[in-house]
Amino acid sequence: MDLSVPGYSPSFKRPPETLRLRRKRGRSLGAAERPEPATRRAARAAGLPLRPFPAAGRGGGGGPAGARRNPFARLDNRQRAASEPPEGPPRGQQEAPGRFLDSNQENDLLWEEKVPERTAITELHQTPHVSFSESDIPPSESTELPVDWSIKTRLLFTSSQPFTWADHLKAQEEAQGIIQHCRATEVTLPQSIQDPKLSTELRCAFQRSLIYWLHPALSWLPLFPRIGADRKMAGKTTPWSNDETLQHVLMSDWSVSFTSLYNLLKTKLCPYFYVCTYQFTILFRAAGLAGDDVITALISPTTRGTREAMKNEGIEFSLPLIKENGPEKRKASGTGLRHGEEQAISDEDEEESFSWLEEMGVQDKIKKPDVLSIKLRKEIHEVQMDHRPESVVLVKGMNTFTLLNFLINCKSLIATSGPQAGLPPTLLSPVAFRGATMQMLKARSVNVKTQALSGYRNQFSLEITGPIMPHSLHSVMMLLQSSQNGSFSAGLYTHEPTAVFNICPPKDNVLDKEAVHEELANCGLHPKTLDHLCRTPVLGKLSLRHVEMSDYIYNWRS
Repeated sequence: MDLSVPGYSPSFKRPPETLRLRRKRGRSLGAAERPEPATRRAARAAGLPLRPFPAAGRGGGGGPAGARRNPFARLDNRQRAASEPPEGPPRGQQEAPGRFLDSNQENDLLWEEKVPERTAITELHQTPHVSFSESDIPPSESTELPVDWSIKTRLLFTSSQPFTWADHLKAQEEAQGIIQHCRATEVTLPQSIQDPKLSTELRCAFQRSLIYWLHPALSWLPLFPRIGADRKMAGKTTPWSNDETLQHVLMSDWSVSFTSLYNLLKTKLCPYFYVCTYQFTILFRAAGLAGDDVITALISPTTRGTREAMKNEGIEFSLPLIKENGPEKRKASGTGLRHGEEQAISDEDEEESFSWLEEMGVQDKIKKPDVLSIKLRKEIHEVQMDHRPESVVLVKGMNTFTLLNFLINCKSLIATSGPQAGLPPTLLSPVAFRGATMQMLKARSVNVKTQALSGYRNQFSLEITGPIMPHSLHSVMMLLQSSQNGSFSAGLYTHEPTAVFNICPPKDNVLDKEAVHEELANCGLHPKTLDHLCRTPVLGKLSLRHVEMSDYIYNWRS
């Protein structure tokens, strides 16, 4: 067909000669001034509103501002501005993707060409990998990831090497992995494993990294996440919803398990744990983790009612993301002031706020707002941050024990209506505790064919779902570093209410790492994982979204 039709071009990259002649003829006609049609002159004489008559430059492109474009040049049919630089070399000379793009996902580049706005693509259904530009990546590369205290709901790893070693564990390998977890046996893998499918140590360590402990354990109910889970729990059997005796039994068992976890945390036999309610999530951390020298508890999100209830119980707390000064800071920090002292502080604030009017001598001419208006304005400001990341609350030291008693006796901790009515909060821990049930994260590997510039190629992926806690994330990353020869990418899906746990409140003093490691040596974590969790968080209100390893070097974005 190339020989039969002169000027034929596949995919209409080059228009035929006849099209060029017509376009050239149109330009030559447009160079001269076009006469206005008779119908247009009649309409103008009648006073009708008309659109501007096209100028010669617009039709023929006499100048650069009105240059006519080739309609077959791009698929997105978007006219390029004169100042816009060319987007890249021709298709035949397309350069290979950058180092931060996955070379196995060429259709990501094709997808970007079809999106005119150049928006950030967060997830593609055809390819599990999410490509990102260099502007989203920190300029420095590192062999270690920043610590991420958020709970992940899904991990999706992709690699050019298969993940078949993670499937169909033998009974002996599964049992050995459970024993290694229960006995906290330290297993060190080589930097690179030639044949991962034949490595028993690798498969046992992978089994160990998937274990977590849960209370309560109800196999027919999804107990994580609890925030916004009413739709998933709707229609499930909940025999305790209308049985107060059964609710009392469940809450009594939960209180025993919660107290057991806190005691393990206090004695540094448990590094951290989560309390997941239908309204908020709490992260308890042992002394020494995240650079803190005392036990800490982060609660997110909170409401004004929750904070007021904590104040009434005498729990001292702070709002790390809210900047306050003077008496307002003392009031928001939950110092447990009596009602009379709070009223006196508020009266002093009001007198100070209007003292400048007396100095100017206009105090009688300006109407002052009444006390009720000022109080309502302050309450509106407090309510506006409810259910937002800025409402995160930090409790430190012995106040965490007061928080423990507050949560056990708090009636609003449990929903009174809906699918979660009467169900105690979910406890998640990396180590065993009283009343806990051992659970396993779900893992499956998939082999798919992806379209490449040269045809189709194999793309291997490993998906892990469940409540993925920080220690599991770090353990899996260490295993894949050895099994995939330091080359893989991962998409991380975060439980959003827990992303704010990566904030870094001000530290009182710098801890001795060796002393911290010695005190937490029996907490059940791998030494490298423990060293990772002892670092100071740097992500702020964000969390890890994408991780890529190339030649044993991490690149990440949040």
